Amino acid sequence: MTDTADRRPGRPRDRPLPPDADLPEQVEWAGDFVIAKRRGRWEYAGRARNIRAAVILALDAGTVLLVEQYRVPCGKYCLELPAGLIGDELDGERVLDSAMRELEEETGYRAAQWEELGEFLSSPGMLSESFTLVRATGLTRVGEGGGTDSEAIIVHRVALSDIAGTVARHRAMGHAIDVKLLLLLGGAFLEEAAQ
Repeated sequence: MTDTADRRPGRPRDRPLPPDADLPEQVEWAGDFVIAKRRGRWEYAGRARNIRAAVILALDAGTVLLVEQYRVPCGKYCLELPAGLIGDELDGERVLDSAMRELEEETGYRAAQWEELGEFLSSPGMLSESFTLVRATGLTRVGEGGGTDSEAIIVHRVALSDIAGTVARHRAMGHAIDVKLLLLLGGAFLEEAAQ
């Protein structure tokens, strides 16, 4: 264990790192938006140019905005929270600026109140990508949404009481369900486990 490893943020000093942690990171392949990397025996991917994502929890009067779009890596439509990349078009873009732009672009809504809820990792055993979860409230419809010309996003305004039913219906249609929807399903899962 090196002294450098001891100074890593969030790491207790008395906890040893796994053997691969101090090995140099190698870039195996790099595209415009994704980088494939290797560190020892670990292979993982991340975003190019330090791009991150903003994920928007858009709530209004007992409803939440969800989006449905085709995801090429999955080979199917996916039900998701609205989201977008931070800094893919403008270096130094702020989280809230990206979230505001993406909410309107994808859903056609603007929000009166915004709150950053924290940074999270998408799949930390395989991806170094993180996202910032942002809550948007006080929604007003200002346009059609649908994303960019190539996205063809469908917007769903779903009652919070019907999240489980909505997810079940989309699964029955063969759609993928984004893991971030666990945020909305978690309460029901915990209630079932407590009984």
